[in-house]
Amino acid sequence: MNQFKNILYVSESSTAQDAAIVRAVSLAQNNQAELTVVAVVPPATANVVLPPGGPISAELQTTLVDEHHRMLESLVEPHRQGLNIRLDVLIGNTFLEVIRAVLRNGHDLVIKPAENPDWLDRLFGSDDMHLLRKCPSPVWLMKPGEKSNYECILAAVDFDASQPDSAGQPLNREILELSASLALSDFAALHLVHAWDAPAELLLRTWSDNPDEAALSYVDGERSRHQRGLEQLRDILRKRIGEEAYAYLSPHYHSLQGSAKKIIPELATRLQADLVVMGTVARTGIAGFIIGNTAEAILDQLKCSVLALKPPGFVSPVKLDE
Repeated sequence: MNQFKNILYVSESSTAQDAAIVRAVSLAQNNQAELTVVAVVPPATANVVLPPGGPISAELQTTLVDEHHRMLESLVEPHRQGLNIRLDVLIGNTFLEVIRAVLRNGHDLVIKPAENPDWLDRLFGSDDMHLLRKCPSPVWLMKPGEKSNYECILAAVDFDASQPDSAGQPLNREILELSASLALSDFAALHLVHAWDAPAELLLRTWSDNPDEAALSYVDGERSRHQRGLEQLRDILRKRIGEEAYAYLSPHYHSLQGSAKKIIPELATRLQADLVVMGTVARTGIAGFIIGNTAEAILDQLKCSVLALKPPGFVSPVKLDE
């Protein structure tokens, strides 16, 4: 499947990125896509006496841009054969300039090595989280020491089981398609997980004349409804990739009761997942939500690479003319 046509790779000089650039090049080749590799440098100010934009500041900025351009040349040089790679050095704040590049040039995927700041007990740094919250295109953040081929991919889907056809919403379809495509290309195991809850269980145990029986019946009913939603996604995936590919892939399905912010990181750890594919916008559709609280909590706990998607129609709060 050709998923992407215009890929943007964001260099992260603070961490090893050889494996990440290899993945970006391979993806561009397999998708016959354009590949742009960028670095982002801060505006250079000579000192506190001279204002930004003065002669010395301009010289420092030029030197800084030239140095990063040479670094990019060195990074992509082994991969030039058979692939036209465009290089650019942007000036400004990393996440803002990356999102503006997406808006300006129509990139349909951003790939970036995760920052992995030493002072935080999490994989993703500030720029990473801003991209996950605000970038309109899918964002693929790769952990240091990325594998050349994944062995296990975990796709997290979310739906409201009380709403007919909620499972087949466009965001879930895109998560399915991308995770299946990557699993097939890497010969990786594919696991799909849906976390669900039974919010009225405690109420039934408190007020029912036969609390255990009432709660058990209610939970079983909720389990069945969510299982039907997962089966709907199974049928969608089988139809999308074909019976032969589906039989080869043999996806594993996990319908687990509990909070998604606990279930998904724990399952990713237990499966030793190399990549989690997930949405980052709350399905409530509340205006102003640029990332769901559950997604934020999940991302804070993950120690593997992440491919994060927004639903169709998502509008970034970042504007080109800011």
